[in-house]
Amino acid sequence: MELMGSTLTATYARPKTSHFLPAISTMASSYRNTQPALAMNPSANMWRINSYFKGSNTIPTPPSTAQRENLDLVRAKTMFYPSNRTALSTRYTPDDWYRSNQSNYRDSESSRKSAERLRRDTIRLMQDREQLTRRTQENTSKNIGERLTDIIFWKSELSHEIDNMVTEIAALTEVKRRLERALAETEGPLQVSQECLYHREKRMSIDLVHDDVEKDLIKEVEVIKSCQERMRRHLDRAIAQLASNRAAQHELERDISDKVTAQRIDDRCHHLRNTSDGIGYYRGIERLDPSLSLPDSWSKFTDDNILHSQSERATSHKLRDEIEILMNTTSNEMWSRFNNVNVAFTNRISETADAKNSLQTHLAKTLQEIYQTEMLIETLKKALRDKECPLKVAQTRLEERTRRPNVELCRDNPHHRLVSEVREIEDTILKLQERLMEAENTLHTLVKTKVTLEHDLSIKANSLFLDQEKCMSMRKSFPSMPRLVGYT
Repeated sequence: MELMGSTLTATYARPKTSHFLPAISTMASSYRNTQPALAMNPSANMWRINSYFKGSNTIPTPPSTAQRENLDLVRAKTMFYPSNRTALSTRYTPDDWYRSNQSNYRDSESSRKSAERLRRDTIRLMQDREQLTRRTQENTSKNIGERLTDIIFWKSELSHEIDNMVTEIAALTEVKRRLERALAETEGPLQVSQECLYHREKRMSIDLVHDDVEKDLIKEVEVIKSCQERMRRHLDRAIAQLASNRAAQHELERDISDKVTAQRIDDRCHHLRNTSDGIGYYRGIERLDPSLSLPDSWSKFTDDNILHSQSERATSHKLRDEIEILMNTTSNEMWSRFNNVNVAFTNRISETADAKNSLQTHLAKTLQEIYQTEMLIETLKKALRDKECPLKVAQTRLEERTRRPNVELCRDNPHHRLVSEVREIEDTILKLQERLMEAENTLHTLVKTKVTLEHDLSIKANSLFLDQEKCMSMRKSFPSMPRLVGYT
């Protein structure tokens, strides 16, 4: 800063005072008592001579040693004689006296002007330095105030970012809890699907088929396990992201804590005045530089912390959206598979019930046929029994007629008729026996069919019990959609 005036170039050295004449007090004493003064100061004459010649351009050469001795001798012989006073002591004219006074006046005025100039310059210097010190202090206070403004600005930015980060951490924590609950809710459907598969393994014989229900159940188990795996991956990502968010929050809180301390210190420095308490000298403190950063690096450090926090928040927000989409997607997938399995179960139960009803109908018809076949067998047996007597009668007649004597043993028409009757009866018995055998075989086949139908009915009943009672009763407790997305 350029200051007014040129105090640094002012000359404060007092000009060399002319010794043309002694001081006024000395001159007065010499006028009052010349000799004692000469006695007290033997070199006074020499001084006057030197002063006299100083006013002229000719400078006498210094006397030699012999001349000084002669001069001392003359001074010793004449110093106590008043008659020699004019000749030896008076060396000045009135003009010299006048010039001496004027010279003293000029020297006095020059000294006073020099002192006045020194005083004025000193006062101006003090004023300038006071103004400079005040301006410097004001500028320093202004700089500290600007620094406080910067600190307050960045502190507000940090506080705002910390609030946003705290909100984001709370939101991510809530989403993580919902994801954990949703993951826990998938255990029930998975266990139900596996239990259904285990129960359907208890189907018997021909009903142990790889039907649509079993295929859909296997797909349902695969879908649930796939959903669980995706949920676990996102849960691990959420835990890692929460750790990153808390680390960024810790950095922000540490930065804002440092800002609060710096603000308190700078605020105290900003309010310090020359009349404040607690100020003191700290010698050499200006040479100590404990600084760890520059203004650019200082602001960049906080800006980097905020940018890092914003980046982590953006990543966290994106992860939350992905988790929301994942929970909705997995819940829809599981509900879709659940409905498909239920539809397959319903269709299979309907098919099995229809097959069971058909079997029951066939069994009833078979039983009716068995009953009729048994009645036929009884009728055939009765018919066979009924043919025994006519056969006995016909054979008895033939046997009795063989006892006729001699020529009476004639092969007459009755004989032919009896033979024909016996053969007819025997042929009838043979055919009845064949039909009886066929009827018995048919009855045996019907009985086997009845056993087969009854066994198949038991298989269908078992399958219906497993599908309808065991499996479908468990599937009624499938979690609702809100529970699958983490809401209780």
